[in-house]
Amino acid sequence: MIYLCRHGQTQFNREGRFQGQTESDLTALGRAQARAMGDLLADLIAREPSDAWRIVASPLRRARHTAEAIAERTGLPLSFDDRLLEISVGEWSGRLREDIRRDNPELFASYEWAFRAPGGETFEDVTARVAGWLAEQAPEGQRRLIVVSHGVAGRLLRGAYAGLSRADTLAQEVPQDAVYRLLAGQIDRFDCAPVEDPEFA
Repeated sequence: MIYLCRHGQTQFNREGRFQGQTESDLTALGRAQARAMGDLLADLIAREPSDAWRIVASPLRRARHTAEAIAERTGLPLSFDDRLLEISVGEWSGRLREDIRRDNPELFASYEWAFRAPGGETFEDVTARVAGWLAEQAPEGQRRLIVVSHGVAGRLLRGAYAGLSRADTLAQEVPQDAVYRLLAGQIDRFDCAPVEDPEFA
């Protein structure tokens, strides 16, 4: 069993900037989302008690801080794996999405835009590393993992797990306030309790 989540909102998310493997800190809302995911996961894993539960996360700061909030609420050990990193978006890193869209409107006609950044990674690049990580985990009946990753990498990990087509993989949602359970070839979504943005409350 794997519970997969995306990091909470970041400053770049709020500003509409491409992140890729560039660092961007969680906003106040992102930190609240991370705590809400921790509360939800603490409840979910209590239904499946096991000493095998652990957390593994992308080492990028936004994922690490989200994972640390989850670890605080669950009491689970935490490790990091570079294969869970977000896609590299090359020359687009840190740039405003609207600027790229204005200059290259044809690139955004489908979900494929993520793989068209100059100097960035391809669908095959990211799929190979997340699928490689997945293949090394314990058999499904034995694994008890909470995984904290990113938007594109999380999509591709779910796609690799469930054997989805490329189009169906890319069409998946990437919320920052929900957890996905990967079990028995199925993907189920669990929504966190709603949180208010502390900056606007």
